[in-house]
Amino acid sequence: MNIRPGIPYPLGATYDGSGTNFALFTSVASSVELCLISEDLTEERIKLTECDNNVWHAYLPGISPGQRYGYRVHGPFDPGAGHRCDSSKLLLDPYARAIEGEVQNNNSVYSYQFDDPGQRNNDDSLGSTMLSLVTSPFFDWAHDRPPGRDYHELVIYEAHVKGLTMQNPNIPEELRGTYAGVGHPATIEYLKELGVNAIELMPIHQFVNDSYLKERNLSNYWGYNTIGFFAPHNGYSSDPHNTVQEFKQMVKALHQADIEVILDVVYNHTAEGNHMGPTLSFRGIDNASYYRLVDDDKAHYFDTTGTGNSLLMRSPAVLQLIMDSLRYWVSEMHVDGFRFDLASTLARQFHEVDKLSAFFELIHQDPVVSRVKLIAEPWDVGEGGYMVGQFPVLWSEWNGSYRDTVRDFWRGQFSTLATFGSRLAGSSDLYQDDGRKPMSSINFVTAHDGFTLNDLVSYNEKHNEANGEGGKDGSDDNKSWNCGAEGETEDPEVLNLRMRQRKNFIATLMVSQGVPMISHGDEVARTQGGNNNAYCQDNSISWMSWKETDTSTEMFDFTKRAIALREQHPVFRRRRFFAGNPHQGGESERGEIEWMNPDSSHMTAESWDAAYARTLMFFLNGLAIGEPDQMGNRIVDSDFLVMMNAAPEDIEFTIPAQGYGSSWTVRLDTDEQYVGSEFHAGETICLRNRSILVMEHARAAGEDSPTVSIEKVVPPVHNE
Repeated sequence: MNIRPGIPYPLGATYDGSGTNFALFTSVASSVELCLISEDLTEERIKLTECDNNVWHAYLPGISPGQRYGYRVHGPFDPGAGHRCDSSKLLLDPYARAIEGEVQNNNSVYSYQFDDPGQRNNDDSLGSTMLSLVTSPFFDWAHDRPPGRDYHELVIYEAHVKGLTMQNPNIPEELRGTYAGVGHPATIEYLKELGVNAIELMPIHQFVNDSYLKERNLSNYWGYNTIGFFAPHNGYSSDPHNTVQEFKQMVKALHQADIEVILDVVYNHTAEGNHMGPTLSFRGIDNASYYRLVDDDKAHYFDTTGTGNSLLMRSPAVLQLIMDSLRYWVSEMHVDGFRFDLASTLARQFHEVDKLSAFFELIHQDPVVSRVKLIAEPWDVGEGGYMVGQFPVLWSEWNGSYRDTVRDFWRGQFSTLATFGSRLAGSSDLYQDDGRKPMSSINFVTAHDGFTLNDLVSYNEKHNEANGEGGKDGSDDNKSWNCGAEGETEDPEVLNLRMRQRKNFIATLMVSQGVPMISHGDEVARTQGGNNNAYCQDNSISWMSWKETDTSTEMFDFTKRAIALREQHPVFRRRRFFAGNPHQGGESERGEIEWMNPDSSHMTAESWDAAYARTLMFFLNGLAIGEPDQMGNRIVDSDFLVMMNAAPEDIEFTIPAQGYGSSWTVRLDTDEQYVGSEFHAGETICLRNRSILVMEHARAAGEDSPTVSIEKVVPPVHNE
């Protein structure tokens, strides 16, 4: 074979139309073999002779897309010193753009003997491990362009590629559970009708199905077990030979429908696990450069992820890997942003979480990555890892405080009203002090991890029997309420209450400042039967049901109307925190937001702190958004009045005085009795227990408008 020196960058296998350049980083190898694998697993080993700056490289003319390959790295195997090179294992290229096959559960992929872990295992792993594939960079993107929405315009739909599409009868059977299924017109039309404009896909980087799960006929359904940070997971492809092309086509189709694509990415650890894990890639290439090892015991891994290992965030190789991967997904795969799993681990350059870490510095100065959506899951399982409200500018966060507070309020937990008000207003107490804005808060009530929305109002306890872990898995603190019956019931009062509660959560999301996110299937009351940790359930427990019922139809219709209301009215999606003090002027002055008791009197400190307070009303001033649109015109909207009753009894609410508006029309009612009804200043409304009313005052031409008072900043409303 004609072998040329090639170049050390870019890393990975790069096809140029005539041949392929291969480049692999390892700082400890004594030699490296590039292994070309045929379809029948015949192996041709090519010893690389060129090494620059710890990158071994070669250019092979005639090697084209579809070529299978891997590496064998010769070097020290000394776990006590942190080194685990093992040339008997065929290793994945960390930069592989596509990966074939899956890891088999046998001893050959481990560097020790199962029956005697102290003894080396030199069995060849070829045939039992995944293979890297050369890919073509060429694709006809035509006129594809990112929708480029501002954060405050987003409604995010968290979805699983397989779970969203696997049971959809409107998708051809061979495309269900695949990227092509997500990009199919049936899926896109559904998302458009619902009104969401960004889909956040659960992990699609190539991941490993854990052997211990396969032994129990389960699987790593969620996919938080990455091994290939550049490769779309091959299990979600309808055509294993064209995984990259299929993923790109999905993104292109979603963009044509004006829907953004956000990826849930797992850069905090890999699928190689702890010191007893398999040798698949990083471990055998340069263990000490990729993984964080225990300082005084380098045979073991420092773990802040609960998975067995953590990547070494002060290693130049790791930082380059992550940044190269992020740029690749933006530049070559055209995705619009990322949600970073256990993001606190990425900020642990040393031991503590540090928002001045090298990872954040690289993100912020990067001309590509800094311009897309960046969303943190702002916690990990390590000490001091809960960092809600503490990430730097540019970042939005899954607001765990929002989730917990909203759940508490609607299940009737006492002493939550003040914090609840702050969450509705965008959580300025968490984000404003360092210059961040409401967009920093990704508001959610449910996500993949935990109860679905239906189960949140149907179960007091988790029911994870199908996971086979004796009920030890999954959270025991769900902040849920079953509305009077555990699980399925035919009691009409319980069913009606559950319907109101589901709608209450959706309505709360859509009238809150910040960025709303709903979990796929919540809009049709998807259930997991009380399983709050369905990570291993690749079956109907986790898949979205497309069977229409009276309940699913009613929930979908309400969710669609709530999203549409938010989209139509910028007063619900401000770019800035509220300002203005309604207590400083006369009756003609109105603040940007005014908090009221049910009798329409203004909230006082005593009102906020009342231990048994379960009701709230607030006025949103459509004249006082105080922001220009993209053309520089001042944004003006209708006024809105939102009434919330989380009490177990019906409560009378009084429409505020004439100065707030003469007439009000009900746009949303989670009890559905008042929709479209008109009420006037001073009238009383009997609000059903545990329900929400959203009312609009649309000013008539020439109608007098109140003076806007925006001189003083409203202090954050919270009791934390």
